[in-house]
Amino acid sequence: MKTGFALALSSCLLGAACFVTEPAHAADNAAPAANSPADTGTGDAPCGKLVGPGSSGSADAGFALRDGEAVDFVSGGQTTHGKLLVFSEGGSLFRAYWQPQGSEEKYALANAGPRGVRLISTPPQGTEATDGKPGITTQPLQVMSCPKL
Repeated sequence: MKTGFALALSSCLLGAACFVTEPAHAADNAAPAANSPADTGTGDAPCGKLVGPGSSGSADAGFALRDGEAVDFVSGGQTTHGKLLVFSEGGSLFRAYWQPQGSEEKYALANAGPRGVRLISTPPQGTEATDGKPGITTQPLQVMSCPKL
């Protein structure tokens, strides 16, 4: 059986999502069917998505979870460029934040199901993880609560 690493989203204090790297089996890495509200596991309809740069139309690119990674927020036909900020609480516990380009505001990626997040404005916690960790690639993420940018 092929084993790799998966990214597990877990709830942390103050609504921020914590990303924990943990072993995963090949069957756990299967991508969901089409991007739909059911993909998030919440039953809510997404209002946007976080995608890798260069995404266009229906061809959304994934991105790596690492500090400084370019990630776009797409909502209502508008694309806002930004980047990820990743903070560590030591070991394999990480918190990810999205920061719009040209803004000081930071939004925690709060868990909203296996393929969904909520963007919550909050100051970062932990120490900035500038060493490229966790570096795990993820599919585009459905955003269940969208900030006005």
